[in-house]
Amino acid sequence: MTLLESLRQYTTVVADTGDIEAIAQYRPQDATTNPSLLFQAAQMPAYRHLVEEATDVASEVGGTQQRMAEEFIDRLFVLFGSEILKVVPGRVSTEVPASLSFDTAGTLAKARKLISLYEEKGFSRDRILIKTASTWEGIRAAEILELEGIHCNLTLLFSFAQAVACAEAGVTLISPFVGRISDWYRKEHGGAEIAPDQDPGVASVTRIYNYYKKFGYKTQVMGASFRSVNQIVRLAGCDLLTISPELLNQLENTEGTVKRELDQVKAQSKEERLRLEEKTFRWMHNEDAMATEKLAEGIRKFNSDAHRLQQFALARVAETIG
Repeated sequence: MTLLESLRQYTTVVADTGDIEAIAQYRPQDATTNPSLLFQAAQMPAYRHLVEEATDVASEVGGTQQRMAEEFIDRLFVLFGSEILKVVPGRVSTEVPASLSFDTAGTLAKARKLISLYEEKGFSRDRILIKTASTWEGIRAAEILELEGIHCNLTLLFSFAQAVACAEAGVTLISPFVGRISDWYRKEHGGAEIAPDQDPGVASVTRIYNYYKKFGYKTQVMGASFRSVNQIVRLAGCDLLTISPELLNQLENTEGTVKRELDQVKAQSKEERLRLEEKTFRWMHNEDAMATEKLAEGIRKFNSDAHRLQQFALARVAETIG
């Protein structure tokens, strides 16, 4: 038995890639995408037809170059997502632009548009997860979307306050960033390696998982942003884990069995149940230096990735105009 086969006994495996061929190879239940992954995939000859289709639709919509570029990106996300949905039996996560991280109304409008485009392609909203940052504004948007039957994946999650607020809002899924949490603490300790059994990223997800299960929240936990196979196996039993093709390959090519580390039945949290209004949420999150820094950095990076995709979109639009 391989580590990947063993892991699947306890946890739903999700592919963190926009490469449809890689998704088909590793047979995950779900898949996630983001602007960076989409930009990489759009450069591959195998997906040129999707880029051309998005370009054609954007040209038909017309308007300013900026308007056409925005349309191109929306269509490209949905075209890739639709192809992924033909390969995976479950869901695909499609991201709202990071520039809307502090804009509840803007997030709602973009999410509704993306869902409508998927529905035009014949895919039920039950198979789509709208991905947005775990800011107060993003969480509020997700709360409204969930009431409309639009399921959400709250990303860039680093603090316990974010996790609690997401659960209270009834979001479908959260994606705590294991590797980025560990990166911050490693840097704080001068780059020294952290013992595997003391990994702060793993500890953060374990704490959230146990809290959710103790209080019976429906929100699922999907560990993300892994740096090593060790981080993954230490979260065996987590509801879902989203894993890059490189680490999926390591898991698939390593013989062994994985021990269940997280268990809903055995989850014992010492936490008291929290109810977070806005001011308490912001204070709790602010008191976590790691989370405050990594959320801001993550939004900037996601926005930078989106800008790169936007430049690609503008170039495509310019070609059609020219």
